[in-house]
Amino acid sequence: MQAMTPTGRAGGSGPSVVLAAVDQPRPRPNEALVKVEAYSINRGETFQLEAPRTGWRPGKDVAGLVVQAAADGSGPAAGARVVGHPPQGGWAEYVAVPTDSLAQLPDSVSAITAAALPLAGLTALRLLRVTGSLDGRRVLITGASGGVGHYFVELAAATGLETTAVSSRAERGARLLDLGAAHVVPTIDAAHGPFDVVLESIGGPNLPAALTKLAPRGTLIWFGQASRQPATLDFFDFFAGPASATIRHFHYADPDTGYGEDLRALVRLVAADRLHPEIGLVADWTETAEVLIRLRDRGVHGKAVLTINQEP
Repeated sequence: MQAMTPTGRAGGSGPSVVLAAVDQPRPRPNEALVKVEAYSINRGETFQLEAPRTGWRPGKDVAGLVVQAAADGSGPAAGARVVGHPPQGGWAEYVAVPTDSLAQLPDSVSAITAAALPLAGLTALRLLRVTGSLDGRRVLITGASGGVGHYFVELAAATGLETTAVSSRAERGARLLDLGAAHVVPTIDAAHGPFDVVLESIGGPNLPAALTKLAPRGTLIWFGQASRQPATLDFFDFFAGPASATIRHFHYADPDTGYGEDLRALVRLVAADRLHPEIGLVADWTETAEVLIRLRDRGVHGKAVLTINQEP
């Protein structure tokens, strides 16, 4: 079969991949073999491609057709349309996916829409659980222009959270207001706190700035470092306002359960027109290398989805 494999080249030309012949996966007993129809790219994968691990192939967000059901009898049957979140290798014609990381798709949800769901949607849904959905609770989220931010704002609005989103681009801010954000500000300094919870995904100087917006005994949840800059905190900064604050590291894969249940919840919300994936680009998978460069340069607003062997 064909799959996108890392070239190991980065720098001026950006992270890159090439189509290459690889062995078709041999599923474990608890894995289904999925014929991939569409996959989406996550920004973190562009970082990994700069220095790829030996044997690693990218691809964690896929949608397609089960062509071989799991040998242990779990999961969807052959012929089922699914969305999945494999550990790796999804930028390929076929991928083996643990059945607890699959959700079946109704006819109303296309493979392109579904492929935009997994990592960003799972992160947003699980952030919401950590945040708590008490009506009227005030939340600040940085980096809200990305996929996680869009999903979180829409999910949070449905639970009654009062969300302030940080987005430096006016058109992105307008979209966040449409999705239910109470306020959109261009910088953290412009946010009117204090906030019960701050969700921080930028790192660098953003994190200590976000800390100052917390209410006493509030919680800062650190779930990303998009700037790729380390953050420095001064103990005495806590006395400026967020006395006895909690800083919590968050990783979406932390729960011991599989992804399937949460993927099913996301699919149900999409099918009910209550969650709206933002897809900024759809292209054939042969254009993956070019799309990676556009993503690195922030030339795509919304999720980039690549389709495999589909008619336009």
